[in-house]
Amino acid sequence: MIQNSPLARLELSRSGIESNFRHFRSLLKPETKMLILVKANGYGHGAVPFAREMEQFGADYLGVALPGEGVELRKAGINLPILVLTTGTEDYPEIIRYGLEPGIPDIYALTRLREELRKIGRRDYPVHINIDTGMHRLGFMEREIPALIDFVRESPEIHLEGLYTHLAASDEAQHDEFTLGQIQLYEKLSTQVMESLPYKPIRHVLNSAGIERFTKYQYDMVRLGIGIYGISATGSKDLKPAAFYRCPILQVKELLPGDGTVGYGRHGKLHSGTTRTATLCVGYADGINRHLGCGNASFEVNGQLAPTIGNICMDMCMLDVTGINCKEGDTVTIFGERPTAAELAQILDTIPYEIFTSVPRRVQRVIVD
Repeated sequence: MIQNSPLARLELSRSGIESNFRHFRSLLKPETKMLILVKANGYGHGAVPFAREMEQFGADYLGVALPGEGVELRKAGINLPILVLTTGTEDYPEIIRYGLEPGIPDIYALTRLREELRKIGRRDYPVHINIDTGMHRLGFMEREIPALIDFVRESPEIHLEGLYTHLAASDEAQHDEFTLGQIQLYEKLSTQVMESLPYKPIRHVLNSAGIERFTKYQYDMVRLGIGIYGISATGSKDLKPAAFYRCPILQVKELLPGDGTVGYGRHGKLHSGTTRTATLCVGYADGINRHLGCGNASFEVNGQLAPTIGNICMDMCMLDVTGINCKEGDTVTIFGERPTAAELAQILDTIPYEIFTSVPRRVQRVIVD
């Protein structure tokens, strides 16, 4: 057993992140703002370190899902404007206290926010209005826009900092007609709202796939999510992995045919000759899905891919490293360039988002290169 072995770690590649940021920046007009989504702990990459990198690279906004995520960033010293996409009305005092900008889906939410602002005598508090153009998750429907306009006219406490919508299928070409219909409806409804105001809100529509595929509709700001983390909707080779999930080998064993099997349930079968196994310090509690076990996935060991052997355990898993020169303490890459998160997602019939966000907080996040 190696002593003082490093823990499993998610290595954030500063050069890869910056390259991705510059790539998307190059697709936009100089005046178009960039909001970077760091919700769900920065898509699993670590919200605070990722947000700090975004500040340095020149992001204009950050986006989170929940108020607590925004508060975490503020307490860490992040000063960029922060849009909170999903807020409960009970969270408004905290949102106001930390200077967060709530996404507002309906008149009820606006009314509750106005009540809180009136209690403390605040005016012109920045909010972003979510317009439902077809996602049908949150947001004002077309028939509710007149009521929105009337409410804002009567509410000096509210300042419409932004008007936005969510594209439901901008990454899928078969739905392009629907996506263009969403954009056209957004143009109509956001124009109606803007014509009622004495100032100009920030309009933002495009997500990562939208930036790549519908660039002409960038409006005043875009919301960059999965793209900054290295996943392209178009298969672009210009994006780089933002993170490499790595851990050390804890032990290497040489097993003979008579030694039986490997792992829980005895699902790890040995070769007819000697089988070399490597035990890693990560398991399903570390985001290694159990369906990746029993040879369904391979991880990189000293430049070679080694298949899993046996079931994934809670805190450990085993690889078949027969024929691979390795020893205790050597580094194994779970995902990065080889294999990629997208390749693991394909094995699991899911999306890279789930691979990233499955890496729990007990795994260290460190900035490299």
